[in-house]
Amino acid sequence: MFQTARMRRIKVVTLNEYSNHLVNSLHEEGIIQISDISERVQQDPQLSELLNPSKVTDLAGRISSLLMKCNGLSELLGDSISNDVGIKDMLKSFISPDIPKKVEVQVISGEELVNKAESILDEVESQTKVIEDQLNSFDNRKSELNSNKLLATKLKDLDVDLSLLNETMYTFTIVGRINAESVDNFKKKSSEITDNFLILNTPDESKLKNIIVLVTLSEFKDEFYSLIRTFDFERFETDNVNGKPSDIISSADSELISLEKEKSQLSLELKEIAKKYDDDVLVLKEQLEIEKERNEIFSTFGETNKTVMLEAWVPLKDVDKVKNLVDSSTEGHSVFEVEDVGDDDSEVPVLHNNPKIVKPYEFLVDMYSPVKYREVDPSILVFIMFPFFFGYCLTDSFYGLMLVILGIVLIKGMGKINETMGKFGSIIIACGLWTIILGLITNGLLGDFFSRFFAINLPTVIPAFDAFKNPQNILIVAIAIGFIYTNVGFILGIINNFRYGEKKEALGSQIVWLIFEAGLIFLVAGIFIPVLGIVGQAIGAVLLIATFGILIYCNGVYGIMDVFSWLGNVLSYARLLALCLATGGIAMTVNIITQMVDTMLPVPYLSLIIAIIIFIAGHIINFLFQVLGAFINALRLHYVEFFSQFFVGGKNSFSPFSASRILTKLKK
Repeated sequence: MFQTARMRRIKVVTLNEYSNHLVNSLHEEGIIQISDISERVQQDPQLSELLNPSKVTDLAGRISSLLMKCNGLSELLGDSISNDVGIKDMLKSFISPDIPKKVEVQVISGEELVNKAESILDEVESQTKVIEDQLNSFDNRKSELNSNKLLATKLKDLDVDLSLLNETMYTFTIVGRINAESVDNFKKKSSEITDNFLILNTPDESKLKNIIVLVTLSEFKDEFYSLIRTFDFERFETDNVNGKPSDIISSADSELISLEKEKSQLSLELKEIAKKYDDDVLVLKEQLEIEKERNEIFSTFGETNKTVMLEAWVPLKDVDKVKNLVDSSTEGHSVFEVEDVGDDDSEVPVLHNNPKIVKPYEFLVDMYSPVKYREVDPSILVFIMFPFFFGYCLTDSFYGLMLVILGIVLIKGMGKINETMGKFGSIIIACGLWTIILGLITNGLLGDFFSRFFAINLPTVIPAFDAFKNPQNILIVAIAIGFIYTNVGFILGIINNFRYGEKKEALGSQIVWLIFEAGLIFLVAGIFIPVLGIVGQAIGAVLLIATFGILIYCNGVYGIMDVFSWLGNVLSYARLLALCLATGGIAMTVNIITQMVDTMLPVPYLSLIIAIIIFIAGHIINFLFQVLGAFINALRLHYVEFFSQFFVGGKNSFSPFSASRILTKLKK
C-alpha cells in the first residue's frame, strides 16, 4: 500500500520472423514498458559489436501518411455531424453519454491493413473531395464578397464606379481615410509636390475622418507614397473591384444569400456521407494508430541480421505471464532474461500499487511529481486527508450536497467513457461527504440559513465547534491536525532517507524536529506539571540545545533559521479556519442582504422576487469561489507543507506498451 509495485527488467531475444507476432502480442496485453536501447547500442562499444540499432518498419511511413488522411476525413465528417448539436444535446452527452459499442475486427497484417485503409479512404474521399472543394470555394468567395462589401460601405458616399480608381499607364490613384483636421495640410503638402493632382474628399460616418481620393500623374507615384506615410493615412485597396458602392453592397448581399443556400445544401449532402462512413473511418483511425505504434516501436530495439533484442520493465507479479506470452508468440524460439533492480533506481518506472478506492488520488500525487521507486507512496494518506482538508475549508452541508450530486453525475456520465473524469468524480464525492459532515458539526448549511430565517439550530451542531460562536476551537483543532500531519511527514522522510542511505539528511531534516518537539513538550510540562518540575525543564533544555547543535552540524549556522520554517509549516494549517470562516461569513452576508431586501422594499411580491434572486445568485457565486479555494488550499497543504517533509520524487511513471482499443476488439 505504501510501496509502489516491484519491477523487473527483462531482456528478450528472438528471430526476425517472430518479431511482428511478439510485438503484436505484447501490445495487446499491455503489461510491459519497453525501454529504448538504440542509443545505448551506439554508445557502448561492446554492445555495438553485437547489435545494431533497429529501425522503424518499411510500412511506418505509409501508415503515418494514411493516418494523417484519416484524421482529416474524420474531422471533416465529425464536424458535419456535430454542427446540429445544440445545448440540450451537449448536456445530454455530459450527463448520459453514448457509450461506443466496440466493433469486432479481424487480426490482419500491417500490409493488409494498409491496403484496406487505402481502399476505404479512397472510397470516402471520392465522395467528399468534390463537396469539400466546393465548400472551400464558397468560403473563399464569401470572404471576398464580405471584403468588397466592407470597402463599399466605407466608400458609400462616393457615387463613382470603383473600377475608375484603378491605376492606369499614365495616372496614379490613392483611396483612403485620413483625420479630418489633417485634410488641409495634406492638400498643401500635395501641392508642394505638383499642381497636377485632383483630390475628392468627403466626411465618413464618424465625422472625425475624411474619405480621400487622390488622382495624379504616375511620375509622382513615389513622392505621394512618401507623403501618405507622414500622415495617419488608412489606405483602401480598390483593385479588382467594379461598380458603384451601392451596387456592390446590393450585389454582395444577394450573392451571399445564394451562397448560404448552396452551402447548406452541400452540408446536408456531406452529413449524409458522414452518417454512412463516420463510424468506419473512426474504427480505421484506431486501427492505424495501433499499427503505427507497433511499427515505430522497432526503433527502440537492437538487431542483428537474423534476430532482434528488446528490453522492458515488467511488474514482478506479471513476469511469468510475460514469459509465457513470449514463449507462445515465438514458438519457443527466444531467450528470456530477468534482472532485479540494482542500487540505482533512478530509471525504474513507477507503478502505484494501491487499492481501487485510492486510485483516483494517485493523480493528485503525480501532479506534484512521480514518486521514486523505493520511497514511500503517500497516495493512501492523500486519500484520507485531502477530502478532509477540503471539507474543513468549505464546511457547508448544502454546498457539500451539491458536490456529491456533481460527483455522481460525473461518474454516471462522462466517467463511463473517460477514466480521468470518473476518478475526479470520486474525489468530488469524497470531498462533498466530508463537507456535509463538517458542515453539520460546525453549523454550516447555507450559512446561518436556519437560525436566521426559521430561528432553529441544526440538531447536529456540536456547540464547542460552532463556527459562528467558537471559531477559536476550530483553529486549535486545525493547528493540532497540522502538527500531527507534519510529524507523519517527518516519519516518512526518515524512512525514505534511510532507504537511500541518507542518514545525515534524515538527522538534519526530520529527526531533529522530533527532538525539538520533545524538548518543547518536556519544557512546557516541567513548567505546568509540578511532578516533573525542574527535571522536565532540564530534559527539555537539553533536547532544545541538542536541536540547535544538530541543525548547525547538518545545515550550517543558517540551519537555525529552519526553526521558523518548522513553525510556519505548522501554523499554515490555520488556513483551514480562515477558509471555513470565509465560506460561512460570505454565506451569512448573502442571507442578511436577502433578509434586508425582503423586509425593506415596499412592494411585497417584487421584494420577494428580488430577495430570491439575490439569495440564489449569491450562494452560487460563493459556492464556486469557495470550492475553488478549498481545492487549492487542500492541495497546497499537501504539496507545500506535507510533501516537503519527505518527498524525494522520481522522473518515470510506468507507461505500458498497450493497444488503446476504445472502438474495436479483436475477433477471437
